[in-house]
Amino acid sequence: MEPSLRAMNRLQAHRGPDGEATWHHPRGHVGFAHTRLAIIDLDTGDQPMIDPRGNVIAFNGEIYNYRELRDELGRDRFRTKSDTEAILAGYERWGVDVPNHLRGMFAFALWDDASQSLFCARDRFGIKPLYYAVVDGVLYVASETKALLPFLPSIETDPDGLKDYLTFQFCLDGKTLFKGVREVPPAHILIARGGTISIRRYWDVYYHLDWDHTERYFTERIRELLADSVDFHLRADVPVGAYVSGGLDSSTIAALAARQSSEPFLGFTGRFAESPEFDESHYARELAERERFALHETTIDRSDFIASIEKVIYHLDYPVAGPGSFPQFVVSRVAAQHRKVVLGGQGGDEIFGGYVRYLVAYFEQCIKSAIDGTMHNGNFVVTYESIIPNLESLRQYKPMLREFWRDGLFEDLDQRYFRLVDRSTTLGDVVRWDALGDYSPFETFKGVFRGSNVGRESYFDLMTHFDFKTLLPALLQVEDRMAMAHGLESRVPLLDHPLVEFAATIPSNVKFKNGEMKHAFRLAVRDDMPSSIVERKDKMGFPVPLADWLARPGPVRNFVSDVFSSSSARTREFVDGDRVVSLIGREQRFGRMLWGLLSLELWQRTFHDQAAKYRNAVTQEAHP
Repeated sequence: MEPSLRAMNRLQAHRGPDGEATWHHPRGHVGFAHTRLAIIDLDTGDQPMIDPRGNVIAFNGEIYNYRELRDELGRDRFRTKSDTEAILAGYERWGVDVPNHLRGMFAFALWDDASQSLFCARDRFGIKPLYYAVVDGVLYVASETKALLPFLPSIETDPDGLKDYLTFQFCLDGKTLFKGVREVPPAHILIARGGTISIRRYWDVYYHLDWDHTERYFTERIRELLADSVDFHLRADVPVGAYVSGGLDSSTIAALAARQSSEPFLGFTGRFAESPEFDESHYARELAERERFALHETTIDRSDFIASIEKVIYHLDYPVAGPGSFPQFVVSRVAAQHRKVVLGGQGGDEIFGGYVRYLVAYFEQCIKSAIDGTMHNGNFVVTYESIIPNLESLRQYKPMLREFWRDGLFEDLDQRYFRLVDRSTTLGDVVRWDALGDYSPFETFKGVFRGSNVGRESYFDLMTHFDFKTLLPALLQVEDRMAMAHGLESRVPLLDHPLVEFAATIPSNVKFKNGEMKHAFRLAVRDDMPSSIVERKDKMGFPVPLADWLARPGPVRNFVSDVFSSSSARTREFVDGDRVVSLIGREQRFGRMLWGLLSLELWQRTFHDQAAKYRNAVTQEAHP
């Protein structure tokens, strides 16, 4: 890529479709496409901030240690109390190393006037988004992909990105579903200078295991780092609330925040009334009563789904992860009526090991090692005898177990974990696979799974590391977009880099003792939580009764059938819409195949079929 760059001595704003603000240089050659989300937190209004040296920054996010940065850099040099100015001042001191000094969630684009270069950075975990495209030699940077679409020659699906999506329900290696649009990966910087673009990692998590300390030391240190992180994340000019799902992670954050908050605290939860499997509100209620904070409960139903699902896909930019984005959208709408900032529990499963599939994969490896006589070769932290009492957690996952053990039993570790996360096996002839080319998601998967930053001693660390690098950013995309759709800022205290770095040093025989998921984390917060939440073995995220709604005649089934029966859905290049219609109502109860295909079709309707709207959004002045 060789975009031309010139100094950005003046910026103008062009409003695109639905109000996105596109910042651009009036003479061309440096394109900044930023939506209103990218400028919403700027204390200087709707203009990017400029420092005395002529450097310009457009910033999206929150820097929680901005007070400490002002002290370190010298308060007398600051004109405002803005965390945006702290980034500019930090850049003057540390240059492109400034992201390593930031504690928070951020995506920014900074024009260095002296070196005539563009410097962009994204936070360590991918909490805030950052996309780019190069079109006709012009580099465009945006906080939403939809802000870039008017500048693309056409709106097309990226076949490799789609293959990733069909396999994982998210994309790998910086791909998006839009051809020509890439994302800057978490913990990476982008530098454009002299007609070239370079992207490199500035931070990583290293699994340097600490074998010298006891379980008690690890749990006490987790408690200290948690309290410190929550304290930083409570820094706000407005009262703060929290999502409370009834699970361990969100409950922990809500409980600690309620105790540390100087303002009245509020919690927000959602439920489906279909059956107990879709209603965990009693756990949230129990926590709220114990910690004495008010809890707003929202009942979500079929009408909410039909009214909201297309808005969900629009705000996501492109579909990722599972159906939890829909209830998150509804609960966020309620939360935004009462708070401007909320805390969430994202990250705990990937950091401390909370997904049931870890137990499935490890159980198979325990059996294999017992048969092979390799139980004590250092690769296993639990025995098959000790893991048995925790297998109760698998009760609702029998369909997944049948599929997982259908073939390939006892293959190599990477092949087996890939099979656990591969969702493409249920799609069959619904997808026209030949049209997607020869790209192999498994090869990209292996590059992450066998990363040089994680050792080979623990299968458990290999699994959690893959999810940390891939699934977590997808879930954070949901977290951020569903909140910001309602003007709500969502913060995630478990994703504080001192806590994440420490967790990576905890040996698996502490994190996953006797096959208990999140063992170390549970111990650390046991005294702060109701025992019913700490001891739960049935947590499923935020399950949506979509399969139940589709299994019988009704408005949701009619809606989905109409979507796939449309002329556009029946003539898509990669998915057979008629075949999808024949499968409606036949999916397993907690399956996600139809969710994934519906999201994909609605995405194509929202963006591909509306391409003319985006093409017409850019004036000749805005598109050099």
